[in-house]
Parts: sequence; structure tokens; C-alpha cells
Amino acid sequence: MQPFIAGIHHVTAIASDPKRNVAYYEQQLGLRLVKTTVNFDDPGAYHLYYGDDAGVPGTILTFFPWPGATPGRAGTGMTMATAFQVAPGAVDFWMGRFADRALDFEAPVERFGQRVLPFRDPDGMPLELVEHAPASISPVTPGRVSAHSGIPVEMAIHGFHGVSLCVPSADATGRLLTEVFGYQSAGQQGDRYRFVSPEAGIGASVDLVCTSGELVRGRSGAGTVHHVAFRARTNEEQLTWREHLLQAGYSPTPVLDRNYFQSIYFREPGGVLFEIATDPPGFTADEDLDSLGSALKLPAWLEPRRESIAARLPGLR
Repeated sequence: MQPFIAGIHHVTAIASDPKRNVAYYEQQLGLRLVKTTVNFDDPGAYHLYYGDDAGVPGTILTFFPWPGATPGRAGTGMTMATAFQVAPGAVDFWMGRFADRALDFEAPVERFGQRVLPFRDPDGMPLELVEHAPASISPVTPGRVSAHSGIPVEMAIHGFHGVSLCVPSADATGRLLTEVFGYQSAGQQGDRYRFVSPEAGIGASVDLVCTSGELVRGRSGAGTVHHVAFRARTNEEQLTWREHLLQAGYSPTPVLDRNYFQSIYFREPGGVLFEIATDPPGFTADEDLDSLGSALKLPAWLEPRRESIAARLPGLR
């Protein structure tokens, strides 16, 4: 059997106000802040990680919140929407919750036989809730998901469903997904082409959207996705994927240490920045499960600058 990528590891996006970002994703969506650290390339800014109880790969949405960041524009070469999984029937609960709190959402639509609720975060980032069979929803710890929000566990977000990428053509990106990543074509609906990992768990779907007419090039900024990361179960598996990419004509970066996973990056044919990230060591590498996200964590090489870095960071709550 052809080797395959198990699904999405994490999605990283850009925000403008870190305090507002934490309030929305914790209190409105019920995600857990599992790691508070800094952007390793810009230590004067946070890097915030949200996920399930333990930050399991496939549940992790991360942000670079730059105060005052100008709004971006979703378009070709970018992620159009990031979709979370919820249980069948949960969309009605979420519509009521969003309406009661005057949060931005749209009417539900049906896509590939699934009910989908589009909505946006305070920076205008397009998000979706997709009703999905419970068999593929990752387990969560009762109480954790609702600690800040009062969301019933049975209605809570349980990780990613997938991402929608805006690309000029489904052909080249589709070949990467099927011939390199080992994904399978799962059908077409209008200008949307779906590909799924054989793992069929959380974060297994990638939709390629090829809009008709003139395509507007995306512009990075607040409310847009910076990159999409896919899973490698081990460090050795990641090196194998890097070799596959080189053989297929791509130019992945060397392996980079991100403290909680190892990373390689490359551009897929449509222009979207992809990453392949390892499952280990995970977010409990420097905090125990109960205290995840509660303290500012820095890589060893930034520890000598802790005092000056912390002084420049705004409060989160």
C-alpha cells in the first residue's frame, strides 16, 4: 500500500489583537489554550496554540497575533476556510449560540452530504463547523472543552475536519495530494474537489476550490491562514516524506526545531505554504497536562532574553 499522510497536524493563522483572540477561541468556541510561547522568528510577538485537552495533532489551531496587523485577503494561493468537526445535529446549537452572542455567521449549507455552518472570527478569518459521524471524532476530556465556555461536551468542537484551498487548478495540487501524500479523490461538487487521507480521522479532508472567472491573488494579513501543517507520526517518517518531496521536484526546507514538533516547509503548486510536522514530542514536553498554556514558554536559546521579551508582550486576559 502506498504510504500516506495521516491528516492535518495544525493550521497557523494571523490575528491582530492577542487578548481578543484568546477571548474568542476560549470563551466563544471552547478551545483550550495549550501553549503560550513566542514567534521564534519574531520573539516580540506571541505564538498561541489552541486545541483539545492535550493539543492532540489534528486539533491544533495556532496564531501569530501581531497587534495592529492590517487585514489580509483570502484568494488564490491561500486557505479559503478552516473547518472543525462537530457531532451530527450540533450546528443548530452553534447557530443559537452565535445568534445569542451577536457573532458573525452565515446560513448552513450542505456539502458532500454534510451540514456545514460558515462563520468568521473577530479578524474576519473564515471558519466552518462540519457535522461529522461520531466514529471519526477524537475523544475529549469532559469538562476541559467547556471550562471557559459552558459548551456541552456533546456539542463541542472535536478537532479539524479539513481545509479549503483556493488554487488556480485542481490538477497539480491534486497530483501532490494523491501521488505524494497518498490521499484519495472523494468527489467533486461544483468548483470544489475533495481529497481525503485513508486514515479518515480528524483533519483528513482537503478541498481544492477553483473559482471561475478572474482569480484574485490572496494577501497575507490578519484573518488569513499562514500555513497548513500535515502530520508525520515520527521524526524518521518526516525524513522519508522530505525525500519523497525532493524526488517529486519540490524544495522542502531542512528540518527545523519548533520545540513541540519538528517541521519542514514547502510551497504546493497552487502557492499555499505547506508544512509537515512531527507528532512528537508534543505540548507536554515542558508543561504537565493540567498546566498547559498557563505560563509563557520560551525555547532554550531565548531564555536569556526572557525578561525583555515578557516586558514587550501585552497581557492576554
